[in-house]
Amino acid sequence: MKSFLTFFAVLLPLLLARPAQAQDFTYQPKNPAFGGGNPFNASWLQASATAQNGYTAPAKTAGAVDPLAQFASNLNQQVLSQLTSRLITAQFGSGAIKPGTYNVGGYQVQVSQGSSGVVIVVTDTGTGNQTTVTIPNGL
Repeated sequence: MKSFLTFFAVLLPLLLARPAQAQDFTYQPKNPAFGGGNPFNASWLQASATAQNGYTAPAKTAGAVDPLAQFASNLNQQVLSQLTSRLITAQFGSGAIKPGTYNVGGYQVQVSQGSSGVVIVVTDTGTGNQTTVTIPNGL
């Protein structure tokens, strides 16, 4: 009986075995833009790309300018211009501006006499950014 089972165990796989079969593998692109792709996939691909797109364009303003903000900006520029004019006049003649600290709009202007000339430090109080200008003596 043992030999019969061994014979059956060897014979059964041989009887059930079939010759191997394979099929040809051919690549067909899905995107119709790559040539050979199914043209019916175009709308599905576009919808999929649109759904994945996280970019949103920034909103366009119609060029609306706040007149009050523009007035404040112009006023600040004129005051800074007058202060600059006085500083230069003080250094080069007629009129004088005293060293000290001036607050103009959102800026703090410090004027001091240094060893090499008049030193002007302009500080933006909103951001803390500073600009230093030195007007040398004897120009």
